[in-house]
Amino acid sequence: MYGEEPLFGLLNRIGTPVEGHRPWPRYRLGRDGWLRLIEGLAGNGWSLLGLWGEPKAVHAAFREDFSGDIAAVSLDCPQGRFPSLSAVRPAANRLERAAHDLYGLVAERTTDPRPWLDHDAWGVRRPLSEQPAAPVPNPGPYTFLPVEGDGLHQIPVGPVHAGIIEPGHFRFTANGETVVRLEERLGYVHRGVEGLMQGRPVAEAAKLAARISGDATVAHSLAFARAVEAALGVEVPARAVWLRALMAELERIANHLGDIGAICNDAAFAFMLAQTSQLRERVLRTADACFGHRLMMDRVIPGGVATDLPERGAGLLLELVAELRKRFPPLVAIYDGKASLQDRTVATGFVSAELVTRFGAGGHVGRASGRDQDARRSPGYAPYDELSFEVPVLTEGDVNARVWVRIREVEQSLSLIEQIVARLPAISRGLDHPSVPLEAGRGGEGMALVESFRGEILTWVRLEGEGTVARCHPRDPSWFQWPLLEAAIGGNIVADFPLCNKSFNCSYAGHDL
Repeated sequence: MYGEEPLFGLLNRIGTPVEGHRPWPRYRLGRDGWLRLIEGLAGNGWSLLGLWGEPKAVHAAFREDFSGDIAAVSLDCPQGRFPSLSAVRPAANRLERAAHDLYGLVAERTTDPRPWLDHDAWGVRRPLSEQPAAPVPNPGPYTFLPVEGDGLHQIPVGPVHAGIIEPGHFRFTANGETVVRLEERLGYVHRGVEGLMQGRPVAEAAKLAARISGDATVAHSLAFARAVEAALGVEVPARAVWLRALMAELERIANHLGDIGAICNDAAFAFMLAQTSQLRERVLRTADACFGHRLMMDRVIPGGVATDLPERGAGLLLELVAELRKRFPPLVAIYDGKASLQDRTVATGFVSAELVTRFGAGGHVGRASGRDQDARRSPGYAPYDELSFEVPVLTEGDVNARVWVRIREVEQSLSLIEQIVARLPAISRGLDHPSVPLEAGRGGEGMALVESFRGEILTWVRLEGEGTVARCHPRDPSWFQWPLLEAAIGGNIVADFPLCNKSFNCSYAGHDL
């Protein structure tokens, strides 16, 4: 019935707009309206952007992919229950399970009711609810999904791994060397970020946002800052806007270079890792010289940026671009011409276009399988609306395609850095407004969508009048990508899992919060 109806058309009929939510509207729904929303989701292309809870309420955000319209919806849950979205938007399931673990909200008729973040290791259950509960005295083991069949065996991997990486458990069911099913269990690096943000001044919460996932510190900082600025109606100085984009592209290049080399290393071609690691190190040193920190952590702040380019910064950046333009293409040629690499990456770890669409996956995972979404372009944000760049999209959906998306994005980011340096606005006023978000008597709600090197980050924030964070939800791209890794490894051999896993490079910390 509602399959062809525009997003705003349906929401205006079934919900009530909430005042003070920027830049996109938020609608308050009743239970009947929530059920009608679920009915509408069953027959259209609205992507889930996020789902989060708070005591006695649940929220979700959607994008109409064709028009680009974005809206958030809310349902009051006085009894702590709400109808699950997981049957029509499978990416909602783990977010619903997280909302249950943190806030005690029960998703009715969910596709999977098991706990997610809570491993029965906390000193309290439902820690962010109005009435936290004591832990279970004798918790049983986590129940993995059953698999039956002749000749099947299970291989448990993790949560502690051989390398210096974050913890996560992977339960393989295999027939000989062929993987029949992979099931993940994450949450081992849960740090209570959402709870830590509550009641904090904006400046302190910004530091927490910068540490959600260290490799995407610029992107998470930018998403938090833009959400705060939207809530308060803060205008950021033009030069600061362009410096933010400069840092974001440096971060993108550094991570893509590292991933390309690591994927090749997992295919037993260590030479590529050694070469791309040198280039990545060159990027990090340039970032340190230009912004005073290798990862540029805490350099993007609400209201602007914390530091400007030094006098020689523009020259250093152009030297970096020139060096990468010289050294990167020969490495790409080696990758493309190495038969042993192509044998490992081509047709390995396939993810269909249907799956990336159903889960709303973005970044290199989505674009390698044909999903043409990039938050820099749609909904778009400054200064990318004034810059020229292409979003590489492939359709093969395998490890090789995810490598090539990264390669093309490195090339595009080099061009973007050149454009930014050439057009960087002069300093007409301060680079930041550190006092604006802290002004007494100012509050509001804001939401931001930012493109990290992994894909879209959604951050939603509600600010109290005294300039503190009442509630913040940062949704890392990994929430919508981790489930697809389970699908990608199916039918491949166990030995190809490191290759598939690295081609995704999902964040444990960004997911576990």
